[in-house]
Amino acid sequence: MMTDYRIKGETGEWEVVIGLEVHAQVTSNAKLFSGAATAFGAEPNTQVSLVDAAMPGMLPVPNRECIRQAVRTGMAIEAQINRWSRFDRKNYFYADLPQGYQISQLYHPLVGEGALTIEADDKAGIAADKVIGIERIHVEQDAGKLMHDQHPTMSYVDLNRSGVALMEIVSRPDMRSPAEAGAYLRKLRAILRYVGSCDGNMEEGSMRADVNVSVRKPGDEFGTRTETKNVNSVRFVMQAIEYEARRQVEVLESGGAIVQETRLFNPDSGTTRTMRSKEDAHDYRYFPDPDLLPLELDDAFLEECRASLPELPDAKRARYEGLGISAYNAAVLTAEVESARWFDALLDAGVEAKAAANWVTSELFGALNRMGRDITDSPVSPAQAAELLALIADGTISGSIAKQVFEKMLESGDGAAAIVEREGLKQESDTGAIEAAVDAVLAANADKVAEYRGGKEALFGFFVGQTMKAMAGKGNPKLVNEVLRARLG
Repeated sequence: MMTDYRIKGETGEWEVVIGLEVHAQVTSNAKLFSGAATAFGAEPNTQVSLVDAAMPGMLPVPNRECIRQAVRTGMAIEAQINRWSRFDRKNYFYADLPQGYQISQLYHPLVGEGALTIEADDKAGIAADKVIGIERIHVEQDAGKLMHDQHPTMSYVDLNRSGVALMEIVSRPDMRSPAEAGAYLRKLRAILRYVGSCDGNMEEGSMRADVNVSVRKPGDEFGTRTETKNVNSVRFVMQAIEYEARRQVEVLESGGAIVQETRLFNPDSGTTRTMRSKEDAHDYRYFPDPDLLPLELDDAFLEECRASLPELPDAKRARYEGLGISAYNAAVLTAEVESARWFDALLDAGVEAKAAANWVTSELFGALNRMGRDITDSPVSPAQAAELLALIADGTISGSIAKQVFEKMLESGDGAAAIVEREGLKQESDTGAIEAAVDAVLAANADKVAEYRGGKEALFGFFVGQTMKAMAGKGNPKLVNEVLRARLG
């Protein structure tokens, strides 16, 4: 398997170079520089303060919680936290930007260099673990939103989002395939959700990516890049990279040149199109914001941020593997913070880790998929699951009966023990009853007994199945096997 993804053109193979600028909405009740609310889905222009609307004389005041969340995010990726940082004005005109500038951080960001490791995934074509460098995380305010579908000839402006705090997380151009970009985004989203600094809901716009793509012949200098703006799902990011890389190869091989530009992604067609020529930093005439003092972080604040960090995905996965859980199951259980929290609650109830992991990743996740629910909406709680697994572990019910009990738990919400008692589903461990059932099965299948004793040992499973059927699935499988082996010699 090749480590790097390649595009085959008429002139040979091309390498794709990818960097992502992820805009993550900071989890806070108020905006970055005002007290206006940030809840998603409010009626247009109902969450706008005088600061957000850029009324004359209104001065911004930094929201401590937004800064705290950004610092905690930087710590989670082991990045440099800059004790001194500063806000700058990024000057441009657009209808949804009432100030005529965006308050951002260009020269002195809050968070410096960090890194994130994506794991090998044979199915995705990622041959080995890979470290993706993160250049910076800076804090900035979001713009408003233009609404084009409210009137046939006019566009309306909704400023609810204006002034909402964003973390712009800028990767280095270290990714070389759509699969690596997808893995990076999923891992970054998981970390943000574990930390609680962003909910990661790309469909609501609280996390979106600007996708920088260029192509080159392997070993050459970086080519001219394009930036595809505001892509709002992992799948769309991967599609945008695939399309844009192939488009650039076709342009170059036909004798053309790549234009440094900003592009838009069309999710219906899976294509990108030109939006505008790409600006450089000097085009925005950045300068320090005169209304805001620099941010200076003291030891107490930094210690408070670090102490508030939870167990992060990599550490949690390593802990699970240390409990005997397979690497695959550990990765599945830690991919989303809600799943990990649910499983931790199950472990806290005292169940055996490996058996619990196998049950959650197969039985529980399978049932939730069928029902179209996620773990936060599970009809069965960790305490109820622990009760069911305890009944399996102590031999009260068999694995096959447990499946029946679980289905009844999903339907009724009742506990496992109550269902087993009510339905008479306790496993039969009486040796005399099992011996009687085995003897009846062997007597009814004397020809197959002779075949088995003649060397056809595969028939053993047949005898087990017939015995369990005769006992309505309630026979203790271990005892059934022992009695059959004794009877069959």
